[in-house]
Amino acid sequence: MSGLARLLCARGARLSGSDQTASDVTAALVREGIPVTIEPEGELPEDAEILVVSAAVRPDHPQWVAAESRGLPVLTYAQALGRCMEGRTGVAVAGTHGKSTTVAMLGHALIQSGLEPSVIVGAACAQLAREGGAPTGFRLGADAVPTGALAERPGLLIAEACEFNRSFHQLVPTVASVSAVEADHLDIYGSLDAVVEAFNVFARRLPHEDDGGRLLIGHDGAHRREVAAGVVARVETVGFAPGADWRVGYDSAESRVSLVTPDGASIEWVMRLPGEHNALNSAFAAAHAITVGADPARVADALSGFTGLARRLENLGETAGVRVYDDYGHHPTEIDATLRALRDHDRPQDRGGRLVCVFQPHQHSRTRFLLDEFAQSFSQADIVIVPHIYFVRDSETELTRVQAGDLVDKLRDRGVRAMHLYPFEAIIEQLEVACRPGDLLVVMGAGPVWKVARGFIDAMSAQPAGSAP
Repeated sequence: MSGLARLLCARGARLSGSDQTASDVTAALVREGIPVTIEPEGELPEDAEILVVSAAVRPDHPQWVAAESRGLPVLTYAQALGRCMEGRTGVAVAGTHGKSTTVAMLGHALIQSGLEPSVIVGAACAQLAREGGAPTGFRLGADAVPTGALAERPGLLIAEACEFNRSFHQLVPTVASVSAVEADHLDIYGSLDAVVEAFNVFARRLPHEDDGGRLLIGHDGAHRREVAAGVVARVETVGFAPGADWRVGYDSAESRVSLVTPDGASIEWVMRLPGEHNALNSAFAAAHAITVGADPARVADALSGFTGLARRLENLGETAGVRVYDDYGHHPTEIDATLRALRDHDRPQDRGGRLVCVFQPHQHSRTRFLLDEFAQSFSQADIVIVPHIYFVRDSETELTRVQAGDLVDKLRDRGVRAMHLYPFEAIIEQLEVACRPGDLLVVMGAGPVWKVARGFIDAMSAQPAGSAP
């Protein structure tokens, strides 16, 4: 929402906003001249003409009710972003996993290649900020592509395409990607088949290949035959398989990624982010960048220098001999990939340490639908601590159907040392006692569980020298 606000402001809109709690994000918007009211309900300004709401806002919110009573249009975030894509060369990055990382990588690669994109991503990234600017999830680019194969075409607008509630059907991209399709948001879709169908509808929104329409899709794991059915855009696959149009290679020992393009050219780069999943994210970013006209060599150089973004395998440093990471992963596949990447890359076992994971489930419905998959995804962890499930959009009925303790029971049945603790302060206190030098602590989830990682670092840093366990 903050990136969208900045984009609309740059286009001349008069904006104000509201949120339930103050944060670094709201403070930054205020500094930039976008007023934000901090209160649970908030009043709709008298001169408001349009209300834009996030996916977390319900129709019974007082501002939404007030807008409807005045006859004002109410747009979702995705609808507003779709309108912003009109008149631009839109690049929409879709898939069950990796959207934010891929968009940030792509934005950085295009910036370094001189294509001046506008970028909206759901996490702060220092390399998207202009010189001297604070890290945000937004960068304003040029109105027209300044160089490359698309020179003089409408400016590039890069954004994530989220499948929740079919919101990505509101976007108007010219180029898009679908990296992976798995069962998620089953409270909305009900089945994997319905998820696949929604991705197909998204892909069929792309223009004809004669008008520049391109779809990059995972060679494996993206249900490409079903998703690409009826698509009039040019379709190319990306993957590790020899038959992929964009063929990816990954040397995990050296974190080296190679990419062979459809015309047989080859580039490679060394990643700073570990894991095969990030290798694939970077390959999609490279394929996108080259597709819209970036020089392949400059793309490879940019990806070698990509340092990451907030809460995506973010290394927060080391305290009392414990290395601390923060990650947004909240789907079983993401959890498994992240934990494997950390064990292979950081290798706490070589230091006599353990991999300690604090995971906050996101949404009761997701936890209930994927409970067995969640239980399988922590095989690489030595200790798992589970706080309360983060409740945002679910119905009150869902609250009674599954609890954090159900996941803990499943984990313990599989031989994983797991416990349910709350509140966050109690988890931090437990970590102070349990963590020892050589351990790796990763805090995971889409909710406010990031506070545990920061709180642990603050607590350990405040201890007198030599008192740490």
